[in-house]
Amino acid sequence: MGSECQIRSTGMRVVRRTFLVSTLSAVAAPAVLRLARADAPQFVLKLQHSFSSVSSTHDKFLVPWARQVEAQSNGRIRIDLFPSMQLGGAPSQLYDQARDGIADIVWEMPSATPGRFPKIEAWELPFVPSVRALVSSKAIDDYGRANLMDEFREVHPLCFSCSDRGVLHANRPVRIIEDMKDLRLHVQTRFTGDALRTMGAVGIPMPNAQLPLAITQHVVDGCIDPWDMMPALKLNDLLKTHTEFADSSLSSTTFALVMNKASYDRLPRDLKDVVDANSGQAAAGAAGTMWDLQAKIIADSIAQRGDPITTLLPESVAHWRKATEPVVNAWLKAMKEQKADGGKLLASAHALLVKYENEPEPRPAQTSQPEEVSEPAQSAQQSQQSQVQSPAQAKADTSEAPKVDAPGAAAPAQPVASAPAAKPVATASATPAAPAPDKPQTSWWRWLFGSKPAAATVQPSPVAAHAPPASPSPAPTPAATASAANPVAAVPPATPIANPPVVTPAPAPAASAPAVNPTAIPAPVTPIAKPVAKALDIPL
Repeated sequence: MGSECQIRSTGMRVVRRTFLVSTLSAVAAPAVLRLARADAPQFVLKLQHSFSSVSSTHDKFLVPWARQVEAQSNGRIRIDLFPSMQLGGAPSQLYDQARDGIADIVWEMPSATPGRFPKIEAWELPFVPSVRALVSSKAIDDYGRANLMDEFREVHPLCFSCSDRGVLHANRPVRIIEDMKDLRLHVQTRFTGDALRTMGAVGIPMPNAQLPLAITQHVVDGCIDPWDMMPALKLNDLLKTHTEFADSSLSSTTFALVMNKASYDRLPRDLKDVVDANSGQAAAGAAGTMWDLQAKIIADSIAQRGDPITTLLPESVAHWRKATEPVVNAWLKAMKEQKADGGKLLASAHALLVKYENEPEPRPAQTSQPEEVSEPAQSAQQSQQSQVQSPAQAKADTSEAPKVDAPGAAAPAQPVASAPAAKPVATASATPAAPAPDKPQTSWWRWLFGSKPAAATVQPSPVAAHAPPASPSPAPTPAATASAANPVAAVPPATPIANPPVVTPAPAPAASAPAVNPTAIPAPVTPIAKPVAKALDIPL
């Protein structure tokens, strides 16, 4: 009987323990789930487009746009990008993929399906869009809110945009309409092909990737394409003359950033506000700015190389506009057949272009900024290396200084004593000898490249970090630096000495120089190479 009671008591304790454990687990489970949910996004959206992952559209517009939405949602939204149609399908199917939910967001080109979106095609008519993508993009987004909601009713439009202007690239100068006769040119849209036909030329549509081979095999004589395609396909090596049109563009391509309706509707109100804040003019302006910046960089580089760029003035463009009027009239007739007022739509487009024509020019990327970040790090690295050079290496470096930075200076027999050789060194001495540690990354680098340049990550050695900044006055010669009694206070240069010993071993008084604190010795002057043109980050 006693053993039976003991067994029952033990069983009761086990039951109570199990009950307490299960109760505590039930109480703690919601807290654990809340912590897990706090780390994971509540909504994951898929964004697909047809551009490559190294293109400007992907790297300088869509990626920054997606990351901004994520940041403003405090991580509750995550947008996964799928460039180059990684989710499958063709570029002409992007709109349907957004409508059907295959992708939550797409960046699509309405002209890939000719005739399906006739109202937005008004912005692809010859000489309708502006030569500035920023102006056209802001104008077409307003136009879309007023006139395109019925054409895009199956999706939730986020923004509309126009690409960079179409430029006529060929291997022979084109200045008047008669120069167009019998030219075979690659075109992006059907209206551009129709316009070429009215001028005696032939428009040939084809995938962009096939264009270089078509040019080398003389299938086409050139193309009417935006500037960003030139380096991407190495067309600037194949086509040497370029013709632009003032005020308005012969061609442009429209784009739309649209979202699946169900994906948008399931977002809570506060997250819808985040998406809305990054839609409309905000997104259209970012896209237009991206197009214009890339066009300026590439056009400037081609002009600096010496290739002629002809810009036709408005009075000359008037003749081209008159020749392409049949294309506009055919579109107006098609719109009338669809019970739409094409004339009113065109008037609205022109009025909106006038509204935004005074938009400030986007500031191009400052090419000097990367050098400002990387050059001090390289100078510090060169200073560290030069302090451990052998006398023979020091002789070689010193003798080559006037050859690099001072062409036409003194004779090679007296390279250091010549005054002209010191001029480029004095100019460069305004730059500090060592960079400030961990200089914060500027918003320009973050927006344009997404990360700090690799050269900026070079950490200066302790010797370079403690070296005093170079004086704005002419830098002392290596011989004067070695003979200075107080290196820290020796900021003014020593009086130049004719034919100073450069590589001859120092005499006995100079033998005590190693006893001086090496960290206080100013960095020796090293030749500064001429700046090299920065490689362009161009889409493929």
